[in-house]
Parts: sequence; structure tokens; C-alpha cells
Amino acid sequence: MANFAIDAVKATTYDAIVIGSGISGGWAAKELTEKGLRTLVLERGRDVKHVTDYPTAMLNTWEMDHRGQLPLKIRQENPIVGKCYAFHEGSAHFFVKDAEHPYIQEKPFDWIRGYQVGGKSLLWARQTQRWSQLDFDGPARDGFAVEWPIGYADIAPWYSHVEKFAGITGNKDGLATLPDGEFLPPHEWNCVEKYFSQQMAAKYKDRPVIIGRAAHITKPQPIHLQQGRAQCQHRTLCERGCPFGGYFSSNASTLPWAAKTGKLTLRPHSVVHSIIYDEKKGKATGVRVIDATTKQMIEFYARIIFVNAAALNTNLVLLNSTSSRFPNGLGNDSGVLGKYVAFHNYRAGISGEYDGFLDSTTDGRRPNSPYIPRFRNVYKQETDFLRGYAAGFSANRISRTNQDGFGVDLKNSLANPTLGGWSVGSHMMGETIPKETNYVALDKDLKDPYGIPQLKISIAYDDNDDKMVKDYQEQMTEMFTAAGFTNIRVRDDKRNPGLDIHEMGGVRMGKDPKTSMLNKWSQLHHCKNVFVTDGASMTSTSTQNPSLTYMALTARAADYAVKEMKKKNL
Repeated sequence: MANFAIDAVKATTYDAIVIGSGISGGWAAKELTEKGLRTLVLERGRDVKHVTDYPTAMLNTWEMDHRGQLPLKIRQENPIVGKCYAFHEGSAHFFVKDAEHPYIQEKPFDWIRGYQVGGKSLLWARQTQRWSQLDFDGPARDGFAVEWPIGYADIAPWYSHVEKFAGITGNKDGLATLPDGEFLPPHEWNCVEKYFSQQMAAKYKDRPVIIGRAAHITKPQPIHLQQGRAQCQHRTLCERGCPFGGYFSSNASTLPWAAKTGKLTLRPHSVVHSIIYDEKKGKATGVRVIDATTKQMIEFYARIIFVNAAALNTNLVLLNSTSSRFPNGLGNDSGVLGKYVAFHNYRAGISGEYDGFLDSTTDGRRPNSPYIPRFRNVYKQETDFLRGYAAGFSANRISRTNQDGFGVDLKNSLANPTLGGWSVGSHMMGETIPKETNYVALDKDLKDPYGIPQLKISIAYDDNDDKMVKDYQEQMTEMFTAAGFTNIRVRDDKRNPGLDIHEMGGVRMGKDPKTSMLNKWSQLHHCKNVFVTDGASMTSTSTQNPSLTYMALTARAADYAVKEMKKKNL
């Protein structure tokens, strides 16, 4: 019997375990397997294979049962995920439905999730901006969080590492606030977007308008062809899954690459319950998993564990990983686990019209748009709110079609729309302040379908966020007016936190173990063989889209972990 037990443990033992298969989990799998580690990737959702499991990717709208729209019953059953811009008939199968995985809203919070192999890497908006030293210095400069234990110089080589593999389009703009990267050719501007950029450059010294930086292959390099990926076709159907691999996802890129090493074991339908901590060894030894099909608990073992379950679920796993040594969650000597959660403020927007360039129009599609890097409170505090905001921008020719009639007459009217002027618009991407009052915790009574405590979320806007919205509206109105735009209208949609889908923190990095969870290598201060490199690890949020930083932090941590393993330190 003893031999059977030993054999059973050997069969479930790996060099490394990665919890989650999304953007950061996929990168952990790639880096660890490439370095020779037998790696188990645990995914709570179903398997999704690249190309094979994108059922709507090649369908025309009229080939879908409901012409791309969701039936009323589905919309009524999903008031939370139904708010997401990408949730429609062509993509609904990649989203968690409201009733499937309950959580508790102490304050209104729209938690958007994708539980499948690849996670939300199939659904993300693909914007990829580097942080600058300014962003890492923010907490120390303004005193609103703990200091970052790393700076731009620490992560810059890893930004380059992941950019080359993922494929990032962009232009080298030479901005101190937004460092240049390893870019593929940039997307083109249309004439009004270019005009707006030129006008802002002429009227302001500090408000550049640049073409966005995005994870799309505009010109495949040998490394992309080796992955089996092709040039982006600009279909803008990305949330259906891309059979060309034209945008970066775990499914198209990192997971197949890891599989080619022969070192990857991917286990879907594996809901992580907790991390096993060995009191005698003083380290984590494995992971408890509930099989989603059988509801049985299984244990897997490894020397190192990467927790990449997405920010709030990573908090949940660590909070649920209790022991005599860590009664309040794994590594939680500081008491900050689950606290200081932050997000991005996407509430505000502005629209207008422009009557110039009436001899031109747009043609085709583009999965990207211009971007306005942060320009408020950059080098000094100049407003009555802390931090700042970035913004998107776009311009499109107004087109009106006559849909009367049928047959040839209808086709002709649709093919020859009446053109008006140009519509212009922008949306805000504001930084929120990590606060102790913004937290997640485990409910003491309510369980999910797997018997795991439900997550209780208490996250809200504050006065600083309201002031930022007002300033964005004022500054963008001024900029639109300076460009000669008319019929300018501002909005604040008052959306709930969470709908930005950029939740961060709860397992923050820091220099002091008394006030943080992770050190500069993304490892738990008090459990050195556990690493967290997804959004939960973020000390502050800055204004940039965060996924590129998760990728870089993951590759950096994996490199360090393997070196420490070779030194017998882990």
C-alpha cells in the first residue's frame, strides 16, 4: 500500500504548477517549460483549442441564429456581464454568465470573467503600453500607496522580451511618459485623427496624440511564423477568437509554444481550492483542486507555484489557503491580503463633430485607435486630485443609409450611403487610488457550486475619482474646441467599478513585508516558492492598459524562480 501511495504522489508531482491559463498564466507556462520545468497548468474552465474551438470566428452576421444579437431571455438573465461591450451572440460562449459563479457585492461591482483555457486573453481589448519610471515613482511621489520595489530599468528588458514574441504594433514616439517598445509597423491614421494630433501638437507642449500600441501582428516576423500565427486581417471580430492568430492570446501563442516543449500538462475543469502549505518545510508543497466534473478534491505537488488566476480570483485562492502558520491566508503576515484593490476609471467620455475633410472618408477596419498619454500631474501636483488619466480618441465619417425598399433598390441604397461630416470621440482611462477600504474577502457562510467560499467585493469610487472625471471633461472640451470640433457633448455614465475589467491589487508588491505581500521578484515575502504575477500583484494602477506589464512581470519572475531552483534556494 505504501508503494501505491508513493507512486500516486509521483504521478501528481511536477516541477512547477501554474494556476490560470490567461495572459499571465500562459506566459508562466511558456517561460517555465522553455527552461526545462515539467509544468502543470490548472484552468478552472473548459478547454478551448486554437482555431478548433472558435465556433463563430468565420460566421457572417446573417449566418447567426439571432443576427449577432442576444435573445431577450439571455440579456435578462445576465444584467452584469450584459453590460460588457464585447458580450454578444458571437462571443457569449467565452464569458461567465451571472448565475454560474455567484459573488457578493457589498458595493455595486460588475465582475467580468472568462473561465476557459486562455481566459480573458481571448476577449481583451489588446492595448499594450509600457509603464515609465514616472508610473513606478507615483506612490512614493504622492504618498497614496506603498513604494514599488522595482523601477522601469528592472522591467524594461522584459517588456522587450514579451513584445517581440507577442507582436506589438506601434510608433516610436520618443515620449518620456510612455517609453517606446519593440514595435511592428504602426496602424494608419485617418485624416481627421492626424489633423487632431497636429492641432494638439501646435497648441500644447505636453499633450501628444499618438497612434495606439496594440497586440496585433501588422508584419509577421520569423518568431510569429514559428508560432503558426499570421498577419492580422483587421476583421475586428477579435472577441470571437482569431483563427489567424493575428492578435495575441494564450491560445494562439504561449500555450501551444509551451506544449511543443513536451513539458506542459494542461488540465482544464480544475477549480483551485487552495495552496497546500507544509509547516515543517516552511513552504508551499502543492495545490488542492476540485475537479469541476466529478466534484472530487485532488492534490498536485510542485517545487514552485505561480498564481495567475486573474486579480480577484488570485486573492480568493490565497485567502482560502489557510493553515496554522497562516490563519488569515497564505503569506498574509502583513494583514493586507485582499486590501488596497484598485481599478481604472472609465466613466467619462466626450463626443463631437467636425465639418472638414469632406472630400475624404474611411475605408475598411482597424483594431486600434489613437491614444492620448497622461498629461495631468505628470511632474508636479497641479490639480485638486491625485494622479491622472489617459484617453482614447477616434474619428469616423458620418454615414447614413436609406433602408427603405427591397431587392436591387435596397442594395443600391446600402452601397451608396449619404455622407455627413465627421464624428469624433474620446473615452477616459483614469487611475484610481489603492485604498484599504477597497477590498475583497471570503464570505463566512455562502459557498460557490464547488463548496469554496464566495468572494465578497467592497469596491467603490471616491471624491478623487469624481474630480478626475470633471477635469477630463473640462480639458477634453477645451482640446476639442481648440481643434474646431462642434456639437461637443460630455458624459459620465456612472458605470460600476469592474466594468473597466482592469481590477488590480490585493496581493501588492512592496519593499516592506509589514505593508506588502510580494517582494521585487513577485514572490511572497513569507512563502518564497509562491509567485504572483497577474493583476493582484500591482501596487498601483497607473493609466496604461495593464496586460503588457503582467506579461513582463511574469517572464521576469519565471527567470528568477528557475535560477533560484538551480541554486537550491527554492
